[in-house]
Amino acid sequence: MEYLVRFSQSHESFRLAEIQALATLEGIELEISPFCVIKVADDDAATRLVRRSLLAQSIHSLWGWGDTLDEFYADISRRAAPLWPPYVKSSFKLESDAFQGKRSNKDRLALIDSFGAVLPLDGDIDMRNPELVLTVFEHWTFGSVQKKLPDPQHFYMGRFVANTARDASLTFDLKKRRYIATTSMDAELSLLTANLALAAPGKLFYDPFVGTGSFPLAAAHWGATAWGSDIDGRAVRGSAAGINGAGGSGGSRTGRADVRGNFEQYGLLAAFGDVFTADLTHIPLRRGAEHRWIDGIICDPPYGVREGPRVLGVRNPEKKPWAVEAGKKMYKDPTFIPPKQPYSFMALLNDLMCFAADTLVDNARLSFWMPTANDEAQELPVPTHPCLELISVCTQVFNKWSRRLITFRRLPNSEVDADALALVTKAASDAPKLKGQTANDLNPFRKSYFSKFEVSGSAASSSGDSTPAKPDPIAETPDALPASEVPTATATAANGSIPRPDSRPGPAVTSVPTPAPD
Repeated sequence: MEYLVRFSQSHESFRLAEIQALATLEGIELEISPFCVIKVADDDAATRLVRRSLLAQSIHSLWGWGDTLDEFYADISRRAAPLWPPYVKSSFKLESDAFQGKRSNKDRLALIDSFGAVLPLDGDIDMRNPELVLTVFEHWTFGSVQKKLPDPQHFYMGRFVANTARDASLTFDLKKRRYIATTSMDAELSLLTANLALAAPGKLFYDPFVGTGSFPLAAAHWGATAWGSDIDGRAVRGSAAGINGAGGSGGSRTGRADVRGNFEQYGLLAAFGDVFTADLTHIPLRRGAEHRWIDGIICDPPYGVREGPRVLGVRNPEKKPWAVEAGKKMYKDPTFIPPKQPYSFMALLNDLMCFAADTLVDNARLSFWMPTANDEAQELPVPTHPCLELISVCTQVFNKWSRRLITFRRLPNSEVDADALALVTKAASDAPKLKGQTANDLNPFRKSYFSKFEVSGSAASSSGDSTPAKPDPIAETPDALPASEVPTATATAANGSIPRPDSRPGPAVTSVPTPAPD
């Protein structure tokens, strides 16, 4: 049967990836047409498909569509004829849902009343608790209100089947959370990341950059047992008063202000594995292609804007006696704080890929975020590994840069190219140890970010002002976006809330350059 998915107007480029991931998780065979009308077996499969979706609002059994009202009525008569008998005497409600356009109340009621001649509506009208809900979706051309267009591009009619899990993003809203920090991931994106990684009951999920625990919380919400680690023990341990006004407006300020406290706040303590202090490059966990045990890895590695990549070690081991003092090994002292040094972001991603290859079970997934400049000359490549198959790349676009949610699947050993794996293993063992370099040298994205992504030889750099103004590292980071960097819509097969047969990208969103000072 055909079903129409009504998407929300957020993170458009993530829609297809989420629906496909949920179909994989539920074991549903899914067909998606160019019009974003999906084919699944029945209402039960349709309900299971979207019950965890963050980007869909609802799902409807498709009863007809057309470009004009005459085509629309004819298609309803053809499609709905075999579907109507069970609902002949049911109480019903007819409603309309317009995207990018609107009708007056008089015109809207006239449109709804016109279906009396198309459908045998013999049941009672019940606006509060009907047995049958039919929705007329209208997809208008962009700017139709200003242009005063009389009719939409496309009409759809659907029988309501099920709602989705969009309310979960409100439940986990950072403003209501007990323990947060400046790098805490947005609730909706955390839950979406866990969806793409197929978090589910009976699975073990791990975040090697756990911070305040946004990703483990999301995985636990979907039923997985979640745990994590972080090189910064302060983030793991938390504090009595929380961080940066933890709890926010309307949030709970009582109880523990740490990762465990967040799990307690949401009643997910049974799904909380634990958190510990560790460095991914020196992780004290069992690894090996024959002893893999993790069902999913989800994370947001630090890339040098708010938090820089760091690993255990010192830039110059010979500069001071940090390892042994007065004949005593310092790491055995309870007050000892291990020294740390800057690390390359791309090297950190390669370490993450190798760790995932060594620990993920067959067909388990790795989902992580990475930034990139929108300028092709400064774009960061997506890392690869012979043991990992790229599933999806979803992009959240800002002004001059973007961040991508990248998902890989761990291949069974029988599908891995042995020669390619041997080359990667040798390259990893022969890689030079980076020492004594600055954060900008190790992380090209950080350098580009704080230079406002200026390219050498560009008009901006030739204007005479060779020293770019340093941006505010708090106001222009992905966790707290200024008004000028609200994410722009990325065109997809369904550019908008309602799919359309001739889907075309909407108008490009451009930024207005700030005039140079006199």
